[in-house]
Amino acid sequence: MFIKDLKKCKEIIAGDNSILRELLNPLKENITTRYSLAHAKVKPGEITYAHRLKSSEVYYMLEGEGEMQIDDEKEKVSTGQVIYIPPNSVQRIKNTGTRDLAFLCIVDPAWKPEDEELVR
Repeated sequence: MFIKDLKKCKEIIAGDNSILRELLNPLKENITTRYSLAHAKVKPGEITYAHRLKSSEVYYMLEGEGEMQIDDEKEKVSTGQVIYIPPNSVQRIKNTGTRDLAFLCIVDPAWKPEDEELVR
């Protein structure tokens, strides 16, 4: 049985400048899954750096409100919504609320550093 506690996962500043805790990654742990799973936070008024992944990604919004940008499209997002991000799309998310914007990031196939690129 594999169980992992979010509070025991190391908090890092991700390449896109979000606050990230990696929960599952088959490239780092002895689990059989194609995808990786992380918990992300963006502080009020902050925006992540524009970036793209070679993999598809899904955000599941846990709390807060923000504005998601994928390529040239922008939409308001909030708790309970799911956002699909196609592979190679330029993405960023802004926290437009007064509390942390928290969401799960599901990357398929699993996230690898070499599959992510910051866009300037």
